[in-house]
Order: sequence, then C-alpha cells, then structure tokens
Amino acid sequence: MSGCQGCITRVPYATLIATIMCLAGVGVFCGTMYRGVALTRLMFTDVFHFQVKWLEPVQLTFVIVGACMGALGLMILFVGCLTTGETRRTVYKAWKARVGGRITCALFMVITYLLELAWLGMFCFLVVVTATFSIFWSLCAHKQQPYDKENCIDFTQFHFLFPNNTHVDDMKVCETHEIKLFCKDYVERAEIMFILATISCALVIMSLVHYLMCLSANYAHIKDHKKLQDFQELNYFATGESEMTALAGKDRY
Repeated sequence: MSGCQGCITRVPYATLIATIMCLAGVGVFCGTMYRGVALTRLMFTDVFHFQVKWLEPVQLTFVIVGACMGALGLMILFVGCLTTGETRRTVYKAWKARVGGRITCALFMVITYLLELAWLGMFCFLVVVTATFSIFWSLCAHKQQPYDKENCIDFTQFHFLFPNNTHVDDMKVCETHEIKLFCKDYVERAEIMFILATISCALVIMSLVHYLMCLSANYAHIKDHKKLQDFQELNYFATGESEMTALAGKDRY
C-alpha cells in the first residue's frame, strides 16, 4: 500500500492532463488538416482546373508538426515527473542539479510560449478558412438536387483567390457533375474537417497554457527546494525530533 501511495505522489497530474490534451488535440488537428488540405487540392484540380503545388509539402508539414508536438509533450511530462514528490528530493539534492533543472524549465517555458503564439496564429488562420468554406457552402445551399446546369456558381467576385492566369470560365462552376463535386464531395467534407481542426487547435492552445503554468510551478519548486529543506530541518530542531540526525545525514546538501 505504501509503495502504491509513493507512486501516486510522484505523478505530475497537472502536466499529465496537459499532455493528454496536447496529444489528443494534435492528433485530431493533423488528421483533419491532412484530409482537409487533400480535399482542397482535389477541388482546385477537378473543379477549377489548376494545381496548387505547395499544398503537398503542407500536408507533410502537418505530420512533422504532430511528431514534434508529441515529443515536446512527452519531454515536458518527463520534466514534470522529475520535479514532483520524492523524485524531486532525490534528483535535485545537489546545487548543480538544481541549476540544471531551473535552466531546463526556463528553456521549455520559452519554447512553449513561442509555440503558443504560433498556434494562436494557426487558430486565426483556421477561423478564416472555415468562414470561407462556410460561404462556399452557403452558395451550395441554394442549389437543389438535381443540380441545374444553367444556374452557375460564380466565383469571379473572388478572383483575388485565384492565380493571375486563371480563365474567367474556370471561376464559374456550371456543369452538373462539377457542381456535385464542388458541393457534396469537396466543400461539405472539407468544411467538417476544418471545423474539427479549429476545435482541436483551441484544445492544443489550452494544453500549452497548462504547460506554462506547470513549468512555472516546477521552476518555483526547484528554486525553493533548498529553502524548504532548511525550514524542515529547523523545525525538527525546534520540536526536538529524534530523527533529526538521520535526516541531516541523508538529505542535507
């Protein structure tokens, strides 16, 4: 029972919750964005008849981002384990160990803060993308099946979104099969993907805020560890604890 209780006191629950949030958010974000970008690329190719070559590297970027964020979350969780309960008292006895621990926490705080800004930028971008696809879907909502060839979806007012050499006819979706591709196969599915990506991005931002709070607390724990130990020893002296000598020989540094 005491061994189980010792293990429980060594678990950094706040950092663990933040890690679960981060991994879940990043996993959903990468999956939905990968699929959403793939649908967008196919929409440009099949409906508007031009290719956006830089979208393929973007898909690979999402995979790399997922791996990096997962690794970062696990590293911060490891740091949290080192600064929790009896593990902290064992690891950070020496002065050099405490300095190294404080530097590590400070470094991760800087990285987490910069990532927080980057993910906030991504969240704003996704809000714009989701709003754009919502506009596209509202245009499709006026099209009732079976789709009418004579009633085109005109995107000439959005000409600034197309390459400069795009023909005017390619900015209009008129053919029945093209309207079906655009509305049902691409816009409807991509909008769902981008909505989920926006929600997961917000979840990642929340996890990064949790990480910042946890790292700040861990930094303070390491910094004040010696003061707390000295205070405990003085308390043992004042109360006349018989175990003072053993504690000083074992834990003092």
